[in-house]
Amino acid sequence: MDTGDTTWIIVSTVLVMFMFMPGLALFYGGLVGQRNILSTVMHSLSAFVIVTLVWVLWGYSFAFGPGIGGMFGGFDFLGFDGVGMDAKDGLTIPHLIFACYQGMFAAITTALISGGVAERIRFSAWVPFCILWVSLVYAPMAFWAWGGGWLSKLGGLDFAGGTVVHILSGVSALVAALVVGKRRSFPNKTLPPHNLIFFMVGGMCLWFGWFGFNAGSALASGGLASLAVVTTQVAAAAGGVLWMAMGKMLRGKATLGGGVTGVIAGLVAITPAAGFVSVLSAIPIGALASVICYWGLHVVKAKLQYDDSLDVFGIHGIGGIWGAIATGIFSSTKVNPAGADGLIHGNAAQVGIQAVDVLVAVGLASVGTFVILKVISLFTPLRVTEEQELTGLDLSLHGENAYNTFEAVRSELPRPLGQGDFSPGGSPVAAIPEMKGV
Repeated sequence: MDTGDTTWIIVSTVLVMFMFMPGLALFYGGLVGQRNILSTVMHSLSAFVIVTLVWVLWGYSFAFGPGIGGMFGGFDFLGFDGVGMDAKDGLTIPHLIFACYQGMFAAITTALISGGVAERIRFSAWVPFCILWVSLVYAPMAFWAWGGGWLSKLGGLDFAGGTVVHILSGVSALVAALVVGKRRSFPNKTLPPHNLIFFMVGGMCLWFGWFGFNAGSALASGGLASLAVVTTQVAAAAGGVLWMAMGKMLRGKATLGGGVTGVIAGLVAITPAAGFVSVLSAIPIGALASVICYWGLHVVKAKLQYDDSLDVFGIHGIGGIWGAIATGIFSSTKVNPAGADGLIHGNAAQVGIQAVDVLVAVGLASVGTFVILKVISLFTPLRVTEEQELTGLDLSLHGENAYNTFEAVRSELPRPLGQGDFSPGGSPVAAIPEMKGV
């Protein structure tokens, strides 16, 4: 056991939590209309608490158990049985904090999918989706890539989640968007992001927490974690610079939204490569992620007209695919002897191995998400009614408003009988005629 390594992984666990709540919640919440910010944040919060419990009860065992035939983790760690304070085999940190750290990855990956179906998915469908998806899609892929399964034995490189996190969530979000269907306002009447400041603050929380996400995946403090910190920073910066430059060149303006989006694209792409490539290699990985994701958002989505509400596939799916392939191009054993040389270091075969990883992740996410949603639809509708969608999910599903105006607050005060249709404890919306049907 090493106290320095243990401290770093505890800190990394908290950093990943922070990038999730409040980071992802604000990032997504700022992008939707103001009538749906609370429901969007609820997707993140519910995924966090639900997946945490699933992870303890059976998810961790499925993903990091001793394994059955290289395909399934098994049942040895159900209920965290055998997951204690002693050092995990092969590591210098307690098994317990390793399991908790990995649980943060599982939770945020699940929550990322909600961006594909924001503003229309029914909460009663989202809850069982979280349980089934993390159990049947995320856990198997995590075992195959990280838990000693067949992909890791094949030689695939995924330092912190290019396939396990970003491709799985991005492709799953696209499939979910297609199965649930388009928003009724898409594409011509879709409202712009209601609060870009929330979006920016959330994006910066993501960037801050990403150091725990990537550098924590070294599972020790020291040189490798330091490398992952620097490659993460450089790739994010390259992504942000190039996206703003493209915005200026192609649309005449460099925007805050574009800059933050470019940073996230760079972070996504460097995730699988962070501990396998040099600092200089992180620059083209992050920069090209901006180009490829920009193309995905402004060309592919526009042409195919799929309603991936918050562009999860465009950033995490496409960016994750590029990052996984880029790992096979730029990886070097001089940087990390535990990795492999990539294409530019004389090993073209690594690109092929990375491509297999990508195809497996895409296939598992596509089939698994489709089947799960179809099964859930047998028991409850997947999407809200037209009236609920027009009203906004905050009020129609959760009975709350994110923004209580002066008029709404005043309507909460008791009134003499005969003055309006409000009764104490009733709906403030019902008391304001001009807000009916909003």
